[in-house]
Amino acid sequence: MLLAGAGIVAGFINVVAGGGSLITLPLLIFMGLPSTVANATNRVAIFSQNIFAVAGFRSKGVSAFPYSLYIALSAVAGAILGAKISVNLDDALFNRIIAAVMVMVVVLTIFNPNRKTDGSEEKTDVKATIIGIIAFFFVGIYGGFIQAGVGFIMMATLTGVNRFSLVKTNSAKVFVALVYTFAALIVFVIEDVIDWPHGLALAAGNSLGGWIASRWSVKKGDRWIKRFLIVTVIALAVKLWFF
Repeated sequence: MLLAGAGIVAGFINVVAGGGSLITLPLLIFMGLPSTVANATNRVAIFSQNIFAVAGFRSKGVSAFPYSLYIALSAVAGAILGAKISVNLDDALFNRIIAAVMVMVVVLTIFNPNRKTDGSEEKTDVKATIIGIIAFFFVGIYGGFIQAGVGFIMMATLTGVNRFSLVKTNSAKVFVALVYTFAALIVFVIEDVIDWPHGLALAAGNSLGGWIASRWSVKKGDRWIKRFLIVTVIALAVKLWFF
């Protein structure tokens, strides 16, 4: 029940903003899983969550296809590499890195007065697509390596490079995460570092949270996503940096 409840909260946060894994990863470790196993087990929930999140966005008619497929395939290559090196994760260092990333995302995505995120200047031309494909290879490396906080990086990339609205950004984000997480999961299955009972319990909660968040974000629109993102980023960044 504890894992499922935490999963609902984490799934909602992951889809609307990012950073839900900063709740579930410490919880899995607290429950006795080694960091490497917790990191791998968390991906079961992320994969399941994004199946439901993608379905939720599509049920509302929101999609960034086929652009999201291009960047997702690029992210897969990076995720395989990131997953393979994740066994050497340094928790303290990466917590601070994630905190710094989240602060930068707030500055770049939320407080930049020159950045429009209403979709009116959307860019998916050849140049923007090439930049996106290259950027998402490195996003995939980070996502395959640790996952926590990758949503913020994807949001910054999609709004910065492609000028997507935040609703469409979240739609593309969950699709990309679904595809590259599947690749990372294969690596973790081969390495036999997944605790399936914990992973499936967490997946049940994440899936419900992801479904609710995908439909809520479309209904509420960019204004509410921005508010939720600001609060989430600041709270998680403070927690990571100082605690």
